Amino acid sequence: MIATTNPLTAARAAALFVSDISTTDQPTGVMVDAAIKHALRSHDGSRGYAADVAAAYGDYPEFAARRMRWAISLVEELYERRMPPRTHGAIGLSGAGRRPARSAEFLASAA
Repeated sequence: MIATTNPLTAARAAALFVSDISTTDQPTGVMVDAAIKHALRSHDGSRGYAADVAAAYGDYPEFAARRMRWAISLVEELYERRMPPRTHGAIGLSGAGRRPARSAEFLASAA
């Protein structure tokens, strides 16, 4: 089971989930970026995914789970390579479990 607590990763994976990219494709980072941006625009932001997912996979949740695992895995793989190493904050590990701000900027610019 793949679990993520990073909301940005989850939002990107949800956008990829509702995209037209097939799990059998080998998309490039550019293709994934474009699919995420298109999904954000065509679903009125990240909140529009839930209804579309329920409509598309309501009768076949096993396919939805498989596709979401694929989407999360691909998003983590592609965006982990782009991100600089996490740094420690002045007090404790304030950056632990969070991505740098530039990831948030990408998602905001895609909307």
